[in-house]
Amino acid sequence: MSRDIHAEVTAALIAAIEADPGDPVMPWHRGGGAGLPRNVASGEAYRGANVLSLWLAGEAKGCARSIWGTYRQWSALGCQVRRGETATPVVFYKAVAREREDGEEDSYRVLRWFPVFNVDQVEGFAPSDELGPALPRLADVDDFVRSTGAEITEGGDRACYVPATDRIHMPDGRRFFDTESGTRTENYYAVLMHELTHWTGHETRCARDLRNRFGSEAYAMEELVAELGAAFLCAGLGITPTVREDHARYLVNWLKVLKSDKTAIFTAAAKAQAAVGYLT
Repeated sequence: MSRDIHAEVTAALIAAIEADPGDPVMPWHRGGGAGLPRNVASGEAYRGANVLSLWLAGEAKGCARSIWGTYRQWSALGCQVRRGETATPVVFYKAVAREREDGEEDSYRVLRWFPVFNVDQVEGFAPSDELGPALPRLADVDDFVRSTGAEITEGGDRACYVPATDRIHMPDGRRFFDTESGTRTENYYAVLMHELTHWTGHETRCARDLRNRFGSEAYAMEELVAELGAAFLCAGLGITPTVREDHARYLVNWLKVLKSDKTAIFTAAAKAQAAVGYLT
């Protein structure tokens, strides 16, 4: 009887999910808040609804990095917003004090907003963060990726597939580091396999619906498909010897969005297997 690698990996992932392995870690961004949009001047992460708004705007614009700033903040750094680029609004509440007739003060909050631009919308920005050494590559896996014909841009600090441009964006390989799930090289390829599975969803390939908004059940299903596809590919290509714990951590996060419907993983597994079949 031939070995069914997809069934084996799915079973192992379900076992890991039921064990509640915890929250996922993005292996190219050290510290908390990995992947959160940040302000270029303060370095602080945006919060609340601004996070979702900037994520969606960055994906729609095809931005590979998650650094944002106002026109004035970019100008102060010697950068120039490109002509024709559109801003994304960021909202915040400002505390205002008003003196009453009795001499006491009332305080209240007023909603304010200001336009910001992504780093990929400006010219002249030189990041100051330090990168690690060159990433050791796996020649056979790189050959496989090239054979798919996918267009991949590497740089910045964001991993995503942008349907509008049909292009995969990967963080600079030097950003990756070792985790409990694998070496920095294994972590890089695991992320690349996730985005490559998303790439198969294009209407000219496996034709999955990639237009869904972040946080929706349809979006969650696509993330399940992508992470299962990554797990299948990592196992099939020998990138990692065993099922990675972080695949399970990522999957349980999206199963919660699907109201802990454990049967969803079997639907996603079938779509992931079709995606892997297309790639291989």
